[in-house]
Amino acid sequence: MELSRPALIQLIRYGVVGLLTNLAGYLIYLLVTWAWLEPKLAVTLLYPVGVIAGYFGHARYSFAYQGRTRTGLARYLLAHAIGYGTNIALLYVLTDLLGLPHQAVQMVAIVVVAGVLFMLFKFFVFPSVRGDNGA
Repeated sequence: MELSRPALIQLIRYGVVGLLTNLAGYLIYLLVTWAWLEPKLAVTLLYPVGVIAGYFGHARYSFAYQGRTRTGLARYLLAHAIGYGTNIALLYVLTDLLGLPHQAVQMVAIVVVAGVLFMLFKFFVFPSVRGDNGA
């Protein structure tokens, strides 16, 4: 499957916003789990901060959303609830049940959740009002 030029630009912009917000979030995650917080509690506390930081970057820059802010924000929060559930499930299964290190699991979870969220953002949260799929 080949991406159209607008879809590729959209994916690159999504990656830039996501990379910046997730890098900052992952570094803070490592710091707070090293210092005092249990991994799932750390994700629970940090996830909303990343959600808020990412909304405007994704709505305006990544997807050039022209719809109503209330609608976009409500769908964005629903998409992130799905992302959060995916993240916690990965931590639970891979760390608690299988004994893998939470640092590595969280790094993989960031990538998995990013893929899930891109699809949700593109087709559900910030759908293009034009026929060219945004960008």
